[in-house]
Amino acid sequence: MRKRVLACLLPLAAVSGLLVTRTAPTSADAPEAAAQDSTRIAVGPQYDTTHVYVEPGKVPAFTASWKATFGGTNTAVSVTDVTPTPSRTKSELIFSPVGTLSVFDFQTPVPYPFGTERTGWLVTSMDVGIRHARASGADVIVSPFPDPLGQDAVIQFPGGVNTQIYWHTKAPAYKPLETVPENRVYVSPDAVSAFLRSYLRFTGGSIVSDTPKADAGEIGLTGKTYRRIRLTSPFGKTVVTVSDGHLPYPFGREVTGYQVANLATTLGKARAAGATVLWGPRPSAGRNSALVKFPGGYTAEIHDGASR
Repeated sequence: MRKRVLACLLPLAAVSGLLVTRTAPTSADAPEAAAQDSTRIAVGPQYDTTHVYVEPGKVPAFTASWKATFGGTNTAVSVTDVTPTPSRTKSELIFSPVGTLSVFDFQTPVPYPFGTERTGWLVTSMDVGIRHARASGADVIVSPFPDPLGQDAVIQFPGGVNTQIYWHTKAPAYKPLETVPENRVYVSPDAVSAFLRSYLRFTGGSIVSDTPKADAGEIGLTGKTYRRIRLTSPFGKTVVTVSDGHLPYPFGREVTGYQVANLATTLGKARAAGATVLWGPRPSAGRNSALVKFPGGYTAEIHDGASR
């Protein structure tokens, strides 16, 4: 959804070797072939942007707060149409060491289902990406539509997890990230098996850990346990929370987790820049973690790498 914005915002540099068209794996291919295909359609975590929909008029405040907290740069704000049906939004990209963000302040009502997609993933081929999504068991809920730089589509994994995929005729060149952010996915016990099959096949990912009785204090439920699954893939990291939906606010609202060197220092910067710490800091899953709400309403998980 962000590519029409990029046409107005970014000078693009060609990246050789990214736009390779391949056929989708056949049913005779082994799972390893699916993983190899995902490796080839994924470009890199710095191109996998979190989609941030801010409250009206809050783009400048959000951008200033985010940059003061994490550092980075941003493009100029552009007013454009980024959906397949008529709409208008103020938009910009933020490039920070901990992750890339696409920021939207819609001036018109947001056409459905936009606003429900968590991230935008750059793929090397839209045709292959769509075939691979369907083969993995994902639904294509917004069919590919053109923009000035390429194409966009929205896919949905089992459990209702929406992700945008996008493709450029001329590949962009973004700096590698200092730390790779985590997609934070909440799914039900009924959906988790189907979600994992589909998500892992599409992303070419693997399970790093599957903890059936993790401390639910990590999601605000002291004295209880929950299932936590950590994944990795060419598209980046994912943390899956298997939940009955009995979640205290704001858990489930955060779609991305960001790693920093020192959580206390980062939270100090965030507070000074107008952000609110909603939960934590707390030792959590081998690290210190907090949930922070930035001006404009975006809630993020922030953690360090400290062992516990």
